[in-house]
Amino acid sequence: MIRLVARLAALWLVLSASAVLAQGTGVLPDLTGDAAPQEQTPDPGAVELTEEQAQEAEALPAVFDDLDAWNGFSERAGDAIQTGRASNAALAELRDQLVDWRGVFLSRQSTNSARIATVQDQIDALGPAPEVGEEDPRVIARRAELTERLQLLRAPSRLADEAYSRADGLIGEIDSIVRDRQAQRFTERTTSPLNPTVWPATFDAVLRAVLSTRGEVATQMQSPNRRAEFAQQLPAILALLAVALVLVVRGRVWFGHLSGLLEARTRRGQGVVRFVLSLGQIIIPFVGLVALSQALDLTSMLGRRTENLVRALPLYGLFPILAHWLSGLLMPQGRTAEDHPLKLDEEASARAARRFVWLGYALMAFAYAGLFARVNSFEAAPTAVLMFPVGFVLCWTLYWLGHKLRRDTASEDADAARSFRQSLRGMVSRGMMLAAVVAVVLAALGYDSAFEAIPFPAGMTLYVLGILLILQRLSVDAYTLLSNSENSAQDALIPVLIGFALIVIALPVLAIIWGAQLTDLTELWARFREGFAIGATRISPTSFLTFVVIFIVGYTVTRLVQAALRTTVLPRTKLDIGGQNAIVAGMGYVGIFLAALIAITTAGIDLSGLAIVAGALSVGIGFGLQNIVSNFVAGIILLIERPISEGDWIEVGGQMGYVRDISVRSTRIETFDKTDVIVPNADLVAGQVTNWTRGNNVGRVIVPVGVAYGTDTKQVTDILKDIAENHPMVIANPPASVLFRGFGADSLDFEIRAYLRDVNWVMAVHSDMNHSINARFAEAGIEIPFAQRDLWLRNPESLQRGQSDVPDPARPSDLTKDDGDGEAAT
Repeated sequence: MIRLVARLAALWLVLSASAVLAQGTGVLPDLTGDAAPQEQTPDPGAVELTEEQAQEAEALPAVFDDLDAWNGFSERAGDAIQTGRASNAALAELRDQLVDWRGVFLSRQSTNSARIATVQDQIDALGPAPEVGEEDPRVIARRAELTERLQLLRAPSRLADEAYSRADGLIGEIDSIVRDRQAQRFTERTTSPLNPTVWPATFDAVLRAVLSTRGEVATQMQSPNRRAEFAQQLPAILALLAVALVLVVRGRVWFGHLSGLLEARTRRGQGVVRFVLSLGQIIIPFVGLVALSQALDLTSMLGRRTENLVRALPLYGLFPILAHWLSGLLMPQGRTAEDHPLKLDEEASARAARRFVWLGYALMAFAYAGLFARVNSFEAAPTAVLMFPVGFVLCWTLYWLGHKLRRDTASEDADAARSFRQSLRGMVSRGMMLAAVVAVVLAALGYDSAFEAIPFPAGMTLYVLGILLILQRLSVDAYTLLSNSENSAQDALIPVLIGFALIVIALPVLAIIWGAQLTDLTELWARFREGFAIGATRISPTSFLTFVVIFIVGYTVTRLVQAALRTTVLPRTKLDIGGQNAIVAGMGYVGIFLAALIAITTAGIDLSGLAIVAGALSVGIGFGLQNIVSNFVAGIILLIERPISEGDWIEVGGQMGYVRDISVRSTRIETFDKTDVIVPNADLVAGQVTNWTRGNNVGRVIVPVGVAYGTDTKQVTDILKDIAENHPMVIANPPASVLFRGFGADSLDFEIRAYLRDVNWVMAVHSDMNHSINARFAEAGIEIPFAQRDLWLRNPESLQRGQSDVPDPARPSDLTKDDGDGEAAT
């Protein structure tokens, strides 16, 4: 505040001095009113106090009228935090007020931002003061005026930054104190409930609580006014009790039968219908509990303790109600393991359903035991003893439910691919068993706060996960109903995104269940809304969404322009297909770059602070991504120079085929075997490439042929030239030619050389000419020789001796011999 006043005083002195100088020259009127204005020629170099400047100077104190209130409040808050004697409730109230102040200062951080940018541009336009030489006094005066004005405009945002930092720091100190107290309470140890010495005190405390409750009811019943109110409300009480009895005892069963009948008559969307009808199994019993609570409250016979217990009945009664509902949807009967939501067989599903219902009643008993201890103001030791048996039943239910789910999971084939739902079931089952065991051990050791903070949130977590599975299954059924296809939802992306969104929504709920304060979540949300700072630029969710929306719009416009060029504009030009594709691709790159640039500018993201980081990253990119960068540059060169185009027949690196696609990084070539070859663009720019169809499709075919020695060469030439000239694919200019290449080892070698109007048909023309050559040579009696070799034996007599040693199968005497005992051996 002192700095602000000093700056205002300095600005006023400068303006006053400027006014005095102006009066000396007759430019401005006397601000004191003692002298009349003098009409003289205006001086362009004089400094004038504009109306806009005066308005800004007057409006500045009004923006911070509440700074004194904030300073006083922050001093008191700091003293309360430093003493550390305030209760958690007082700290929570103090924190809420600090959050409100912080929100105010956050909104003021952008005060005068547009005007500041304008004045800064004006100062930049004037440029810095020259180091050598004198500067025009008018420029000096104008720069000084704009500098002071800029400081005046920046004052609100700077003061808001300082106040915001102070409020944020105080909030952080309060959160730290609350977390320390929670940790201390969690690790605080009392007497073990298994210690028999505390049992009598617990029994006395429970007995006193029961007697006090009965005494309160008896006192109410002895009051004539209460009895009169009871008699007056008796019909309504009886009606509510009857409604409660019917809805709680038989309502769920009757509605289940009705749901079954309606579901059987539904053909499409049975999953959605089943879910909607199943909600009645929650609503009807809950309405019955509300009716029962209202009936008991209308009796006017309830005391303070009993009234708290009765009013909590609908809320705590939701635990068994939801347990019946979840078990019916997640663990249905009569389903095979393949169709079961949790992949359980019929027997395992029935046992798991029963234990889940037990879990609901155990949670209700645990919550009521804690409420009973609180309304009767039990001390730590009696509370621990009272909560231990109820909590032990809850832990036992958790353990056996987890044991059943884990045993069924372990029975599956370990090598089979497990779904996410099965993996989640196995993880949750282990967590339930671990939580139950740890809770009982901590309770036995005397950590009653830890005992209360583990099994109850574990059971609540099962409820949340069960509801998540049901809602995710509902999204699949709803997508199936809307798409009118039974199998479309299995591979669709929308149900997966819905499931992900449900998980994100469930995270804060789970955090609150496990002890997180609501203030912690609001602080995270505030941090999220605040965003993060990169240099002098703050990126918030609003700026990020602005960037995304503008970029998507720019990207869409770019694609529309590309489509219009490809289908409407470019086909009417004289450009070939390769040039058209190059223009369309270049338009896409330029459009995406402009869309990103406009989105960044519109969102107010200043990337100048990332210049140093970008410079450092460019070095790493140069070394690590040099191949990708070189291919990218080569792709741009290909699109600009167009040495190859889509549809060209090229040969590169021993691969021959047609160019099918030219992208930024690589080019796809389809070979004659109908296989795709991906060639990096750098190889096409730096290597040797043969383009058979560049510019036009004219190409040459060469057909070699040999004839026997002694054949008339002129006749062969005439026949071959006639064959070439009469083929429909051969062009007349340049004319086809027949060459007598030479005397081969076995033949006289000739060669047809002809130019085709479309070189893509070279193989077919080659085959046609071979057929014609064979037919015409046969008619003319011209022989096409084949390779012949004469074999000369140097020592033929050695072969004759070798033949005499080989047995002749036609002579039996050669196949048998006498072994000396008069018998012939074969």
